[in-house]
Amino acid sequence: MKKFLVAVVTGLALSGQMLPTTAAAQTTQTKKAPPAQVPNTAEFDKQLAQVRAEMKTMQAQMDQVRQTQDPQERQRLLQQHWATMQSAMSAMRGLWRPGMMGGPGMMEPGMMGGWGHMGGYYSNLTPEQLRRRQYMTDQYLNMQQMMMNNMMLHQQYLMGLPASTK
Repeated sequence: MKKFLVAVVTGLALSGQMLPTTAAAQTTQTKKAPPAQVPNTAEFDKQLAQVRAEMKTMQAQMDQVRQTQDPQERQRLLQQHWATMQSAMSAMRGLWRPGMMGGPGMMEPGMMGGWGHMGGYYSNLTPEQLRRRQYMTDQYLNMQQMMMNNMMLHQQYLMGLPASTK
């Protein structure tokens, strides 16, 4: 049994399957990410105000949908609500454009595959940069939740189900 284990370990070592130990491989593993950009909170807040205005409009539209008894009027209002949701989603995508939150654009092609693309981004941020980034993320997640709630209400009214008033 010991001879078998020695043979396997030796075979792996000779075939290059073990962890790299060359200086080039070690240098590649310890490369530092480029310095982080400062999250642009002023630009973010400007874009966020646009999203909030869209959300307020969507809420007013949904209130009108709730109040109407006419099915044709409800359909017209739902179409308006849908158009406003699409506009709000475009504005929300703008919140994640490259550099807006200080790092790579989160919605760029290939960026949704995991955290590997961040390349040490967070470890290079100062405490102030981390605070700004957290603020932006919190605001974005709140808008995202509101958008999901609107989508669910919209779907309920399209299906003819009574929407919850909670």
